[in-house]
Amino acid sequence: MDIDIVSLLIGALVGLVAGGAVVFAVLNGLLKKRREEVLKEAEAEGEAIKKEKIVQAKEKFLQLKDQHENEVRNRERKIQQLHDKAKQREKQLGDQQKSLSHKEKDMDGLKADLQQKMEGLDRRREEVEKMHQKQVDLLEKVSGMNADDARKHLVESLKDEARTAAMAHIKEVQEEAKLTANKEAKRIVVQTIQRVATEHAIENSVSVFNIDNDDIKGRIIGREGRNIRTLEEATGVEIIVDDTPGAIILSCFDPVRREIARLSMHQLVKDGRIHPARIEEIVGKTRKHLEEEIMEVGKRTCIDLGIHGLHGELIRMVGRMKYRSSYGQNLLQHSREVANLSAIMASELGLNPKAAKRAGLLHDIGKVPDEEPELPHAILGMKLAEKYGEKPDICNAIGAHHDEIEMTTLLSPIVQACDAISGARPGARREAVEAYIQRLKDLESLAMSYDGVTKAFAIQAGRELRVMVESEKVSDQTADELSLQIAHQIENEMTYPGQVKITVIRERRAVAVAK
Repeated sequence: MDIDIVSLLIGALVGLVAGGAVVFAVLNGLLKKRREEVLKEAEAEGEAIKKEKIVQAKEKFLQLKDQHENEVRNRERKIQQLHDKAKQREKQLGDQQKSLSHKEKDMDGLKADLQQKMEGLDRRREEVEKMHQKQVDLLEKVSGMNADDARKHLVESLKDEARTAAMAHIKEVQEEAKLTANKEAKRIVVQTIQRVATEHAIENSVSVFNIDNDDIKGRIIGREGRNIRTLEEATGVEIIVDDTPGAIILSCFDPVRREIARLSMHQLVKDGRIHPARIEEIVGKTRKHLEEEIMEVGKRTCIDLGIHGLHGELIRMVGRMKYRSSYGQNLLQHSREVANLSAIMASELGLNPKAAKRAGLLHDIGKVPDEEPELPHAILGMKLAEKYGEKPDICNAIGAHHDEIEMTTLLSPIVQACDAISGARPGARREAVEAYIQRLKDLESLAMSYDGVTKAFAIQAGRELRVMVESEKVSDQTADELSLQIAHQIENEMTYPGQVKITVIRERRAVAVAK
């Protein structure tokens, strides 16, 4: 029994071994076949990659070849252009050389002609001198005296004649002076009395702000003077706080600025809150309010004179005349006077009095523009009237009242005559005041011509020029240079008494709003 079992076991083992050998042989065949397939796939993939790389290399080669050919063509084109330019330059030089050769030949010919003419002139001068000497010798022989004696005799005779004529003229002047001395003396005395009107000069440059309590002066000055500096910078007016009881002086050549400063100070004192931010706010509101008041003055003037249909901008200019003066004479009162005189004269001549009154009122609007171009005020006023729809006869009367253009209507001589009547009254105008105001305007315009300048104010009667600049555009070093440049330009271009101090103010502000 045991032997059978062992036999069976041995037989089973032999069967297993034989089966494993078969399985191994099968697996080995499968592995070999798979290995051959993998090798074939790898060879095919390698061949495809090889072909792809070859194609890419060919494309890159063609691209580099095209690029190289383009560079070669560009270089050849540039070389050809340089070659053409060189040929053209060579041709121009050749032409210039030929031209110079012709000019040298012409100059040689001119030199020869000039030399011949000079020689001829020398010969002619010698002949003239010989003839002159012969004539002098002949005259000396005939008169029995030489040239020096004759010259002395002629001078003495001329002296006697001149002395006689001078004495006669002096006698005539003395007789005429005796006849007109009394009349001329009266005229000079009357004109002197009428022209001495010091209040005109004061009204043109100074305003007085009255206060109830001198303690207000300290509040207006502020801590370390910051309030008064802010007021001066915002309004362009010099504020003089001195020992004068109950008064603060506002000094500026521009009446509009003075009025803005006066009204702003009145509002600040009334309100009681005086600090830089409040000052700037009040000045802005006052400036807007004054513009509205200017319009109201213009409208009221037109209503008083019976003038209708005037453009709004012209009405505003008429209102601005209230704060302007012409040679010391208030411009609005002068224009109203010219308007009334023109209407009366036109009525006497049988012309349209309304048109004459309109032209008389507008004849000086060229003195109150927002900008002041380099044009005579008559021409500027005519252009403004044309711009805002006035009729041609009105425009001509405005432009011709100082003979700047030719008169084409009868209104023009009427306005010119009435302007002379109003302005030529003894004491009506002061040339010195107008020249002084123009000098201050020139100072401010000169400073505003520089880049980075935002505001410029001439204060202290033109002895100081304050210039406000933008901190982003002008640095501290540039501010020093700017003050020197302005000073040099004032020295070279302007005429002024004494000296002018230029102060450049650079301030940087940071503003944020909490919401």
